[in-house]
Amino acid sequence: MAGGQERILRGRIRSVQATKKITRAMELIAASRIVKAQQRVAAAVPYSDQITEVVKDLAAAGGASQSPLLAGRDVKTTAYVVITADRGLCGGYNAGVQRATEGEIKKDVLKGSDYTVIAVGRKAEGYFRFRGYKIQRTFAGFSDNPTYADAKQIGEFIVEEYLAGNIDRVELVYTRFISAGSQEVVQRPLVPLERETVEGGDGKGLDADGTAADFEFEPDPGTILDTLLPRYVEARIYAALLNAAASEHAFRQRAMKSATDNAEELIKNLSRIMNRARQDSITTEIMEIVSGAEALSGDSKKVRLVELMPLVEAASTPVSGH
Repeated sequence: MAGGQERILRGRIRSVQATKKITRAMELIAASRIVKAQQRVAAAVPYSDQITEVVKDLAAAGGASQSPLLAGRDVKTTAYVVITADRGLCGGYNAGVQRATEGEIKKDVLKGSDYTVIAVGRKAEGYFRFRGYKIQRTFAGFSDNPTYADAKQIGEFIVEEYLAGNIDRVELVYTRFISAGSQEVVQRPLVPLERETVEGGDGKGLDADGTAADFEFEPDPGTILDTLLPRYVEARIYAALLNAAASEHAFRQRAMKSATDNAEELIKNLSRIMNRARQDSITTEIMEIVSGAEALSGDSKKVRLVELMPLVEAASTPVSGH
């Protein structure tokens, strides 16, 4: 019985050791990708800042009045762009975004408003489809390494649906990357663009001598703004995708580190149990040998302890589980 238990424990230890190698490798891969993802987030900031300034200047020059993406209307249907991962094994990363979106959807339902979900990532699609929520469109396959082309595809669909009147408001729900050890789930309005976003520009630049100079727009500022605002929406989505990707890698690194630590602790515990079972088995065998020898030799002849010392030493030697 003890020998069978020892074989089972050895098999479990080997299985946990194999799992530990996998989780350790995934931890190292995620840690290396965090740096690259963080660099991409930082590299996208200048473009986002510059396009914001251009939009403000165009709005200040009189281009904001006729833009449909800036015109607010009665909100009947809200679209939630939910950005999650395509894969699991990243702790509570997906669950945080899903719960936040679900809470907002329930508020809309209670108020009598309609909603729809634009799922970015297979985990978002699976979660909301399984629970019977209305999904308008799904984008997947790039969560850990998004490109601007992916953001452009999502942005074009959102702008098209908004201009067609199928949705009246769009909200971004994603995980913002603060640092490798800190991320937070945020909800940001995307369409229509807030007036505060495009206000504050002066429509002027500086000449070579540092004096203010009026811009001359060709065509008119309104036409340029109508062309630029979809690019601005795409830039906002791209920044959200980059933040979400960096957050995903950070969550996965922490989750895999925790799994590796748990595997090490489990291996130690199983090794102790196996050593104890082995020692109990050897002790039982020694007792059986002594009992048998005494029965064969009778009361006049005793088995010398010196002859049994190798067996006693073997029983006291622990077996490594590694």
